[in-house]
Amino acid sequence: MIPFNQNIVEALEKSTVKITDEFKEPPIMITISNSDSVIGTLGNFSASTGKAKSRKTFNVISMVASALSGKQVLQYKVKVPPTRPVILYCDTEQSKFHCHRLLSRIYKLIDYPTSEVHDNLKFISLREYPTKQRINIIEYALFKYADRIGLVIIDGIRDLVYDINNATEATEITNKLMKWSQELNIHIHTVLHLNKGDDNTRGHLGTELNNKAESILQITKSDLDANYSTVAPKFIRDVEFEPFSFFIDDGIPVLDENFDLTSPKAKKGFSYQELSEENHREVLQELFNDSEITCTYDDFVARLKDAYLAKGFNFGINKSKQLKTFLENKRMIIKTDKTYRFNPEFYY
Repeated sequence: MIPFNQNIVEALEKSTVKITDEFKEPPIMITISNSDSVIGTLGNFSASTGKAKSRKTFNVISMVASALSGKQVLQYKVKVPPTRPVILYCDTEQSKFHCHRLLSRIYKLIDYPTSEVHDNLKFISLREYPTKQRINIIEYALFKYADRIGLVIIDGIRDLVYDINNATEATEITNKLMKWSQELNIHIHTVLHLNKGDDNTRGHLGTELNNKAESILQITKSDLDANYSTVAPKFIRDVEFEPFSFFIDDGIPVLDENFDLTSPKAKKGFSYQELSEENHREVLQELFNDSEITCTYDDFVARLKDAYLAKGFNFGINKSKQLKTFLENKRMIIKTDKTYRFNPEFYY
């Protein structure tokens, strides 16, 4: 018999799940008020994605403000355990000057005096440190505040890897998120950019996050009014929530109370046949970007769904499959084997 390390023997015993075991549902931490949709529980991690300048950070500080105040901010309700009220905010991208300005916005959101330090918010700026050292600092902070921490924000997870397209690095950092969140029984919410040319999360790291995260939110700047951004579910294990919109007023995010889900740019569940030729052409031109797409059926349906969502047309997976068939029948998209191409000469 091959000898095994004692750690492996213990790990097997610890990881075995028996029918006689009893497990409690993980406590809910982050919900969306307009639908009671759960996007974050203790022991898991979630993420926000969006293109540059889509206001991803404004969205994230709204979660933090809700956690600190115990009140709803935008559509977020965040409940941290009473015994572990500390929020750790790790920013990997901005200078200390800009981090301080962000910190002041959080204080303003919760109406907390800037002359005092809030004991339950630990904000660290990691831009100046090498990649591996950033990870080490985060791990030390988690260890230091382990008994009191409930929520962790990592704004810029891309800066915790050298190469966003390195599969090994992507797996390693995702494994750390799962390990940290489960062992410390906390929730981690991280931020990752979308590709410029499409609405896919960037590189192997984005793929790993999509596969392992409890939920992925997508923040999109409005095509109708650049002052507004919309938050919608990209991937979510719980029931999907209705998208909501916010704008920036005096440096802080404010919920758009008049956001109209029945408008053509936000409507959910409408028929794709209601869209105009210009609507379809605009989405497809951006999706294909003058090139062909070679991928599986499921991957293409997902890309199609995300491309239309980016323009405010929110379809479920089944509707997106029907949309794919519709586009092929109309010869807007031409498929050869596993390769798809856009036909700009289609007749609508």
